[in-house]
Amino acid sequence: MSTGPYQPQTISGSQLKQIVTARVLAGVQTPAQYLGGEHNMVRKDHDRVLGKLCLAFPDLYTIGMSHHGLQVLYGLMNSREDWVCERSFAPAVDMEQRMRALRLPWYGLESFTPLCRYDVLGFSLQYEICSVNVLTMLDLGGIPLRADDRTLADPLVVAGGPCAQNPEPLAPFIDLFITGDGEPSLPVICDRWLEIRQRARRETGWLEGEAGRRQREAALLELARSVNYAYVPRFYEPEYRDGRFVALNRTHPDAPESIYPCVIDDLESIPLPTRPLVPLVECVHDRIAIEIMRGCPWQCRFCQSTVIKRPLRIRSVDTIIRAAEESYRATGFNEISILSLSTSDYPHFEELVTRLKQVFGPRGVNISVPSLRVNEQLRTLAELVGNDRRSSLTLAPEVARDDMRQQIRKKIKNEDLYEGCRTAFRNNFRSVKLYFMCGLPGERPVDLDGIVEMAETISRIGKEETGRWARVTASVSNFVPKPHTPYQWNAMQRREYFHWAHQYLRSRKRLGSVSIKCHPVETSLLEGVISRGDRRVADAIELAWRRGARLDSWREHFNAQRWWQALADAGIDIECALHRPWGLEERLPWDHLHIKYGRDYLAKEQRRALVQLDAMATVTK
Repeated sequence: MSTGPYQPQTISGSQLKQIVTARVLAGVQTPAQYLGGEHNMVRKDHDRVLGKLCLAFPDLYTIGMSHHGLQVLYGLMNSREDWVCERSFAPAVDMEQRMRALRLPWYGLESFTPLCRYDVLGFSLQYEICSVNVLTMLDLGGIPLRADDRTLADPLVVAGGPCAQNPEPLAPFIDLFITGDGEPSLPVICDRWLEIRQRARRETGWLEGEAGRRQREAALLELARSVNYAYVPRFYEPEYRDGRFVALNRTHPDAPESIYPCVIDDLESIPLPTRPLVPLVECVHDRIAIEIMRGCPWQCRFCQSTVIKRPLRIRSVDTIIRAAEESYRATGFNEISILSLSTSDYPHFEELVTRLKQVFGPRGVNISVPSLRVNEQLRTLAELVGNDRRSSLTLAPEVARDDMRQQIRKKIKNEDLYEGCRTAFRNNFRSVKLYFMCGLPGERPVDLDGIVEMAETISRIGKEETGRWARVTASVSNFVPKPHTPYQWNAMQRREYFHWAHQYLRSRKRLGSVSIKCHPVETSLLEGVISRGDRRVADAIELAWRRGARLDSWREHFNAQRWWQALADAGIDIECALHRPWGLEERLPWDHLHIKYGRDYLAKEQRRALVQLDAMATVTK
């Protein structure tokens, strides 16, 4: 496979669409994902708008079209008369090969405009393993991979999302990272970039070569110093000592010393998308999704989202009901999913679900609650939510023993979980999926025993209530200490431990109605390297991509050895990157990005966790 430098032919959107439909799509799988034309799609005349934005999701259509954030920003930007917002998703390998064979550029679905012709290209970084897909889309779209090689003629390449909380591994490829909420920040960045870019074009024209690169750098500096939530990596230089990251130094005095998140104070004021796009092919989630609350009232030490999404903000029940009705009329979906990090903690939850069922029950529309908190409310939740069409309950206890829950600050009780499952089985639920983690700090064999015991207890409760063993799946992920959490200083467990833990879990299972599914170890280790890495990891990402890494979040494409070789060739010390803890006094690669409560809060929680670990170890002895 050719990986660049790639020089696609210069071609208009209409010409590109004609060639793709006539000569490309017949030879690829699921061609409808590359066509555009979905119900509720927005198409505008590019000559009648001031700015052109393309939202780039670095994964396949079936994943990206299920992402609520993309629908939110798509509706928000297209509500403006002066901007057009279009979409692009990562191509499957067969599609990329055919595009390269014909020297065709990657494009936005609405107009088949090549990516290089937008003013702004915005990536949503949801999963570290998708890093190589960012490079595929840039290269295939005719945009220089490295930010330093671009001029003002190239789009502004922006990135946000959870993985932007440590931007360093992708820093050489991204012009600007946005931290915090995207609804208020993205329009500001787009407007200011357009203003700066057009002014330069009027005054001097867009320069080429080295002069063009300097012109772009000046434009980026003006943008960076105008807002405090924009991180432009080219104005910061990492410093290393003895192979270890020690500092990130500004290279220009006008670049902000620290980056702060853009935060929506009033979530109610942010409109919900009420004409969401309806996919052309089956996606992971084919349903109406409505965000009812942003943030989480809990403070679990392992969870990055609960830290970076603070403070807690809610929407009113009336706003949610109106949005649900409008979305239903605009789509015809038969399921509405109410979203939040912890949906059942929404303060008006019972009223909301009751009213949704009153409005949509007669229409045969199901109400789903994908993120349930295990608390006393769960005892009655299944009765409130359940119906004849829903057969599975999904819960995330994370761990199974009380002392480990105290360690991770997951305040739940087994009796609430068991009683909630009992109620669910009485209300036509037939199976339960449980999410756990292994490899947490201080984990013991008894904690793994508890996972199996909990799953088998729930299956027995199902038999008591229905006369049949309930199907229970325990999905076990491998813990990665993420940036901006109290565990960010911890080391990650080694592959040998994870393999042992997975085998141990499977060996303890006795009931055929219970399944133990463990996340692939090599994928988790790579996630750890990228999520915790510094800027040197970027060279390994590019090496792996040039050697054929594509869509590695899909198991059939993932090649672990290719990654470990690329990391070794890039000089990345895996032992240091993954398995050596950081000291509380050490600088971390992401420390220049601030969060709501700050590093001091995280350090305090880390110290408390260490005290609790000592207590657990003493009891175990």
